[in-house]
Amino acid sequence: MTRIFIDADACPVRDETYRVALRYGLQTFVVSNSLLAVPASPLIERVVVTQGMDVADDWIAEHAAAHDIVISADIPLAARCVARGACVLDPKGRILDDNAIGMALAVRNLMTDLRDTGVVTQSNRGFTRADRSTFLSALDTAVVKARKRASGHGRPLPVVPPTA
Repeated sequence: MTRIFIDADACPVRDETYRVALRYGLQTFVVSNSLLAVPASPLIERVVVTQGMDVADDWIAEHAAAHDIVISADIPLAARCVARGACVLDPKGRILDDNAIGMALAVRNLMTDLRDTGVVTQSNRGFTRADRSTFLSALDTAVVKARKRASGHGRPLPVVPPTA
C-alpha cells in the first residue's frame, strides 16, 4: 500500500499534501522536530522526533519503502529514499527518482563546495502559486503511478528471494 511521508519542518505544501492524501485514502506521516498542527484524521499521523541534526530525515529514510511517496526538498534524504524504491517530490513538484537523483546530488554537492570556498551563489527563488500548482499535479500523478505499481499493474515488482 502506498503511504506518504512529509519532511514537515519548513514544508510549504503540507496542506496540499493532506488534501491529496485524504482524497486517495493514503496513510500520511508528518515528520518534524517540533509539534505541528495536523488535520484530525486516522490517516494522518504526526511523528515528532527528538531534536538533532537529520533525526527527522533518518526516521523517514528508515520507514519509507517501495511505492511510498516522500515530500522533501532535502536532496541527501531524497537519495536515501529513492534507493529504497520510494518516489520523492520536492515542494515545487520536481520528481526525484532513479533518473533525476544523481544529477540533483551532483548539483547540490557542487553548490555546497562553491559556498564552502567562499563563492557567492544565487539563492533559490521564492515559492510561487505556480509552484504550488505544479506540486499538486506532480503529487496526483505520483500517487496514481505508485498505486498502480503497488497493485502489480504497472512496472513489474522486483522479485525478492525468500530467506532461509
